[in-house]
Amino acid sequence: MAILGNIIKGVIGITDTLSAEPNHKVNQEKVLKKLLETAQQTQFGEHYNFNSILKSDNLSKSFAEKVPYFDYHQMNEKWWHKLHKGETDVTWPNIPSYFALSSGTTGKKSKRIPVTNEMIEAIRSSGIKQVLSLNNFDLPADFFEKEIMMLGSSTDLQEKNNHLEGEISGISASNIPFWFKGYYKPGEEIAQIDDWDERVEHIAKNAKNWDIGALSGIPAWIELMMQKVIEYHNLNNIHEIWPNLQVYTSGGVAFGPYEKSFKALLGKPVTVIDTYLASEGYIATQTRPETEAMQLNTENGIYFEFVPMHPDYIKEDGSLKNNAPSLTLKEVELDKDYILVISTVSGAWRYLIGDTIKFTNIEKAEIKITGRTKFFLNTVGSQLSVNKMDDAIKHLEEKFSTQITEYTICAKRFEDDEFYHSWYLGTKLNADEKEIANALDKFLKDANKNYKVARNKALHGVKVKIIPVEKFHEWNDKNKKKGGQVKMARVMKEDKFAKWEEFVN
Repeated sequence: MAILGNIIKGVIGITDTLSAEPNHKVNQEKVLKKLLETAQQTQFGEHYNFNSILKSDNLSKSFAEKVPYFDYHQMNEKWWHKLHKGETDVTWPNIPSYFALSSGTTGKKSKRIPVTNEMIEAIRSSGIKQVLSLNNFDLPADFFEKEIMMLGSSTDLQEKNNHLEGEISGISASNIPFWFKGYYKPGEEIAQIDDWDERVEHIAKNAKNWDIGALSGIPAWIELMMQKVIEYHNLNNIHEIWPNLQVYTSGGVAFGPYEKSFKALLGKPVTVIDTYLASEGYIATQTRPETEAMQLNTENGIYFEFVPMHPDYIKEDGSLKNNAPSLTLKEVELDKDYILVISTVSGAWRYLIGDTIKFTNIEKAEIKITGRTKFFLNTVGSQLSVNKMDDAIKHLEEKFSTQITEYTICAKRFEDDEFYHSWYLGTKLNADEKEIANALDKFLKDANKNYKVARNKALHGVKVKIIPVEKFHEWNDKNKKKGGQVKMARVMKEDKFAKWEEFVN
């Protein structure tokens, strides 16, 4: 009998029952006020006169009027670079304890995003909220005695100028509570291995010694890890070595495109729970099984704003124009795409995180990630978002009975001086590429009126290339972006796409 599991499940149940459904709109008002009060005497707070904003009758409106939007490069060039010169109280009191390194999906050079002690505490609080919400998923008591495999980046953080640097998943894992360390796998020693392939090799060797009940990490890298374990032990599926695996917490990207290939590695169904941990903070987590949407963490150190997704508001480099209107949680509508803007306890202010979302339930503050602002393909007026591309990939998987785990696309001008959408699909599918291109084109015409209009004007057609999915992993490896928080670029500009095609060929 799972005595400890019953105790833990009981405590979670009682705590969750006593926790009232949060008022997310009120939470956001409190968070904004706290952020402004705490940072009013910083260089940033004095420059934008937080003191006068705090005297306003409408904090959110005054804040939006007086503080401009920032993407990473603007924030770094104007403010965060001072932190690396030893200045204090720049955009947040004192100096950050950590910097999260994030190259994301663009470029080799890592972004260095401040992570303060307050952010570490906010991430921990949001993690506790996620654990408490497990009570809603009707998991058996013995699940709470099993180990959890957290496959992120290395926890071997690098010391530099009185702070530590690493990816956010490595920073978070290095700050796990002492009581959780007994459940945490692959354990501190293996987690510190910097080379991703070497770390996975150690995981495969030790897999039989662990009783894994849950997996956590970005889908592409969790899949590769499971494939390695299966191959190393000559298994048919991952449940042959981890029979008690019951939960997978995804994060950072939409799980949909990976669902079919992920399930092919399992021996039985698992509960999939989506989470949204970015380098800038823990944004949202799925709290109930009735929906795949995630609830914004409205009470833990992040103030959210939402800019309607429209080409007129976005510059060519993916940043926001200053005239782009922002909405608060009180003003958003269901099922409309918004560009996510955040202000945080790490001193990010009206910061363009790069993701687009839509609300599925406003009262519960539940969202779905719909894409990336830089992956919004509008070169020839097609207005194609990542969620529409993901839907098209799912359609191809069903139509051709295959798995397509990775893809990338570019609006490319070919020799005939005409624009085509050039797709590379990572799959084992053995089919005519023109037939696939026609199916893709037809689906997008039916699903997106702007795409259909573009196809009758500047967009001449669709071209498809089938390549092994391993090519995508090798590309990431070549660009030193394997494992951790890394996501494959779904949309590339022509100059980067030329390098991609040279690499593939």
